[in-house]
Amino acid sequence: MTIPAQRLDQIANRFAELEARMASGTLEGDEFVQASRDYAELEPVAKIAAEVTAMREEMVGLEEMLADPEMKAMAEEELASIREALPDKERALAIALLPRDRADSKPAMLEIRAGTGGDEAALFAGDLFRMYEKFASEQGWRVEPVSMSASEVGGFKEIVANITGQGVFAKLKFESGVHRVQRVPVTESGGRIHTSAATVAVLPEPDEVDVQIDPGDLKIDTYRASGAGGQHVNTTDSAIRITHEPTGLVVTCQDGRSQHKNKEKAMQVLRARLYEKTRDEAQGAEAEARKAMVGSGDRSERIRTYNFPQGRVTDHRIGLTLHKLEEVLAGTGLDELVSALIAEDEAKRLATLAE
Repeated sequence: MTIPAQRLDQIANRFAELEARMASGTLEGDEFVQASRDYAELEPVAKIAAEVTAMREEMVGLEEMLADPEMKAMAEEELASIREALPDKERALAIALLPRDRADSKPAMLEIRAGTGGDEAALFAGDLFRMYEKFASEQGWRVEPVSMSASEVGGFKEIVANITGQGVFAKLKFESGVHRVQRVPVTESGGRIHTSAATVAVLPEPDEVDVQIDPGDLKIDTYRASGAGGQHVNTTDSAIRITHEPTGLVVTCQDGRSQHKNKEKAMQVLRARLYEKTRDEAQGAEAEARKAMVGSGDRSERIRTYNFPQGRVTDHRIGLTLHKLEEVLAGTGLDELVSALIAEDEAKRLATLAE
């Protein structure tokens, strides 16, 4: 995709203007914060745009040198090199110029729930959580469990965690959907392969300014926290259930010993769910277009199968199969899937722009 020279000039001029404003020392408060954010977003784009401009200008100079018999051979060699490299650089610029989801830079709320399959589904939910936990560690992110409901045999009926770091939502947003596992459960004496499932949801975590919650819209209940099998975790009413009455959203948290901490964590989850609901409604007009993209975000969509007997993982949205199940579940191999999903999404959005 060829970017017009006029667009390259606009990028360079805008970046120079931002640089001058940042260096002027006259910006304060919100104005400085906004200018800093704009500068950080534009800097990588401006860098690629400058490289494209330099390559194009070099080509013009080399083409003029072709008329000189003494310089022709060298000019032809350098021209061939630039002509080979320029399309990749222009494509990188086109990708950098694609409209960005403003939630991409945000931390994320990860929710994993056991689906069909009983105890085996709960064990698989635990496997998925550990996979994301290890992947997050590889990325230098921080994972903090917010609430969990443990299964009696291990794993989780449900677990919610907050993941913070650089570009968390941008990398994890394509993980939402139904993950399916095919394996022989440890409780299966006959060696039969069972199919179980767990649902993953990745929600961008909003700033408080992104979601305004009226305290009058909340119904807050306290109750006594309990663990697997109904055993009491503590003897105080520290568990919290918050109902957002206008939407009917219900969030519970019982993991902290403090009622205050549990309420804080529950509000964190509620804000994320309300923010995602607002995003879904805002994107309603683009629903059909979003279905064509990799990340439709539909939690009922079966997106991936983890097949233990064959040691493979298949992502059904892009038809990619990796025969490295252990590496994927260990977190180290997940980046290959994540990168492929991001690349596919970018390719489809570039194709849409080119139409």
